[in-house]
Amino acid sequence: MCQTLLPCPQSPNCVCSLNSDTAHFIEPITIPNEIEMAWEIWTDLIRSQCHAISVSSDELHIQAVFRTPVFRFKDDVECLLDTENKVIHVRSASRVGYWDLGANRKRIERLRSAYKQATTIKE
Repeated sequence: MCQTLLPCPQSPNCVCSLNSDTAHFIEPITIPNEIEMAWEIWTDLIRSQCHAISVSSDELHIQAVFRTPVFRFKDDVECLLDTENKVIHVRSASRVGYWDLGANRKRIERLRSAYKQATTIKE
């Protein structure tokens, strides 16, 4: 079982909430309510994405592969549940290339927005 997320490489095609440098850092997902319900909502959101081609998860970790719509590149998304701090750490990175035109950051921010909406409805 994974206890952390890989750091981003030097290239600007990755974001990670555990990276300390500002170019790669993205805020983790805040859990506003019950942890198990939040993790279930987050997992379901990732599984429901139209460009997610594979998703595996357990009680603390999610690994997903997304295919970009135009060039069909594969991007890896990893999530780690931090129950102590009530956050979900996230990492999204391109497998190939150097620059992703912000696609990985946009993916996580879209998921964050959908998550906020879903958790507001569930409260």
